[in-house]
Amino acid sequence: MQTPERWLTVFGERQEQAKSPGLYWVALLSLLLGTVTLLWSLPVPDEFRLVSPMLNWGSAFLMASLVYYFIISLTLGLGMVPFILGMGVLAGWLSGLDYPLPYPATVMIGIGVGGLCFGHYASGGVRAVIADVQLVMIAPLWLLSNVYRRVGIPI
Repeated sequence: MQTPERWLTVFGERQEQAKSPGLYWVALLSLLLGTVTLLWSLPVPDEFRLVSPMLNWGSAFLMASLVYYFIISLTLGLGMVPFILGMGVLAGWLSGLDYPLPYPATVMIGIGVGGLCFGHYASGGVRAVIADVQLVMIAPLWLLSNVYRRVGIPI
């Protein structure tokens, strides 16, 4: 497993190559929320519902992500708790709307991938976009690590 510094360095290099950093961040967050929302919409076994009505593939993905963040770094994992809870609240809110959940999820994923294509396609083609998709879960961690560095919190 790579060290937190290595993951964050790789993502930082990817982020610096983006043509439009603002669009890049919107695309990454849209892709992440769309993925969680799409997973949230998948049918779950009855055993999941016996444990909790909020347990589904999306919430399981968020819990696994949080465990992964804690494995990478305890301080970054603690800092990611509000972000993960916010993603869960947004996906839960979207699931309560009147239209089928896969539609907004697909739109968000399309916006995310389209934004990444626009931001990185010229600098590396399809491989650059695939690398960004692979690092989508590191993006919020990288942003939090920059905040930590500025205020002097060790990673």
